[in-house]
Amino acid sequence: MMYQALAVYYDELVGDEETTLFWKNEIKKQINAGSILEYACGSGDMAIALAKDGYAVTAGDISEAMLQSARAKPGSELVHWQIQDMCAPAEVNELYDGVICLCDSFNYLLEDEQVYAFFHNAYQALKPGGCFIFDTHSLDRLKEFEDEYLEEGSLHEVQYEWSILAQEDRLYQNFLFFDENGVTHHEQHIQRVFAPSFLKEQLEECGFSWKVMTDFKKPGIQPGEKYFYLAKKEK
Repeated sequence: MMYQALAVYYDELVGDEETTLFWKNEIKKQINAGSILEYACGSGDMAIALAKDGYAVTAGDISEAMLQSARAKPGSELVHWQIQDMCAPAEVNELYDGVICLCDSFNYLLEDEQVYAFFHNAYQALKPGGCFIFDTHSLDRLKEFEDEYLEEGSLHEVQYEWSILAQEDRLYQNFLFFDENGVTHHEQHIQRVFAPSFLKEQLEECGFSWKVMTDFKKPGIQPGEKYFYLAKKEK
């Protein structure tokens, strides 16, 4: 299962306080106040940051190990945490001013049906006029990782290797951790890179109006690393 061994080292490997602050400020421009539901919250930095700024935040993830990391952080008591499958049929007990899914979490959806199910869940969870924000890998990432990327290093005396390789519309990420007892822990993460035209169709079928930015600041689809979708529930 993903985010088991990696959960222990996640923040040290990819955590970025500056990016979290930037993301938070961008979200606040779109969702002025109120309640936010975060899907695939990971180790909880964004949820806690928003809660500290006065938002009522519910944050979910499919990995209990990641939620344990989140609950251990200062400020975690301000957030309602829950185990959550972003594609599973959801009982709507509360409507939110905003729904977010960040840090390429969306790209873990591999099947067309999962995309529609997730967009439908997000739409159903929003108040009329609510905002749905998510990011995805850009198509350029497939070219970037045509040749395998390899990173090696150490975290608390634990050696690791992290590789990324693109094949067709998939990114294959492999994490190897070599602990002090000589045990190797391996996780493979598979992500799908979607054509923007497909996401447009799915968003509109679910009832969203939307716009997309590349790397936050460039309007529309342009060369870059990430696409940022801002979708709105009009009714």
